[in-house]
Amino acid sequence: MADTLNVSLSQVKALVRSGELPGIKLGGRGVWRVEATELEAYIQRMYARTRESLHQGEEPR
Repeated sequence: MADTLNVSLSQVKALVRSGELPGIKLGGRGVWRVEATELEAYIQRMYARTRESLHQGEEPR
């Protein structure tokens, strides 16, 4: 997943913990799982946010 987003694993964990990227915690070892559909939905939201920022003349976040 970090590879797909081209970010570090810690950045992915931060996105999940913040609720921005929906995921579930499994087992006693705290393994996180993010469904492929949730990852794709997150990517689409980021595309929309970027388009909106560009439309408003802002720099993308």
